[in-house]
Amino acid sequence: MMNLSIKQFRYFEALARHGHFGRAADACAISQPAMSMQIKELEQSLGAALFERGAKQVRLTSFGEEFARRVRDILRSVEELEELVRVSPDRLMGRLRLGVIPTIAPYLLPTIIQNLTRLHAGLDIHVRETLTPKLLQELAEGRLDTAIVALPVSEPSFTEVPLFAEDFVLVRPSDDAGKPVPNVETMRSMRLLLLEEGHCFRDQALSFCNMHSALPREFLDASSLSTLVQMVSAGIGVTLIPEMAVAVETRSASVCITRFPDPRPTRTIGMIWRKKSPLAAQILRISEVVRSSAVMLRQRHGAEGLAGAVRKAP
Repeated sequence: MMNLSIKQFRYFEALARHGHFGRAADACAISQPAMSMQIKELEQSLGAALFERGAKQVRLTSFGEEFARRVRDILRSVEELEELVRVSPDRLMGRLRLGVIPTIAPYLLPTIIQNLTRLHAGLDIHVRETLTPKLLQELAEGRLDTAIVALPVSEPSFTEVPLFAEDFVLVRPSDDAGKPVPNVETMRSMRLLLLEEGHCFRDQALSFCNMHSALPREFLDASSLSTLVQMVSAGIGVTLIPEMAVAVETRSASVCITRFPDPRPTRTIGMIWRKKSPLAAQILRISEVVRSSAVMLRQRHGAEGLAGAVRKAP
């Protein structure tokens, strides 16, 4: 009988995901020689090679690819069993692995964490900030319990709960204060600065401006809203940001904020989790904390921040 262990499966999955012994070892908090030994023992137990070793990276063999699919299913089931064990019908406790997109995390996350730790002292919160496609992948693989994202994601295996709607605002250089609000046609002729590919907020901004493609010179692809606002302050162009970011991102920038007339560009923020998750009832309760945190943020910033733009999602 083969002597296989969940620990070996976790090491194998990490190496398959990272394609590099050093990075996989770091992810598993073990040494690289220990990682190599565990993979070698696993291959010996199976009687087949799982990886092709190269000078700088490793690749799955055809057998390794099939083995990886089965291992991920097993690890997902193990995660669900662990979730089932830590479910408490009366209060929230144990580990919560929460994902959040970068255009929400810096602004709403501190209030969420404060409220969750105040209301549920036994909750051990682990936060993962990354782009939506990565969050969806990690949620599907059982490496996250839930995620705060812009909806919809339209993934049949996930539950989606809309929490609130939020407006986008136009950020222009301070010299533009008092100028008319540009319409969509005018926006298409302006130098619009956007987040880099992969950010859902970029796609939402392009959709509002009815821009599906553009010459590379027309854009600055930034990795953060902070960079976009500072570039606007320098007179390079204009940008759109979610209203929850206004108070943080504009306090040290020479810019003016313009709100669009109806129909205003908006996004719906919500939470998602696996439909089969044993933590579903607990996560639904957590979603109410997220909703109330958005309301608190609006009240705290007043006219500077959300200015009434955070509304309960339909």
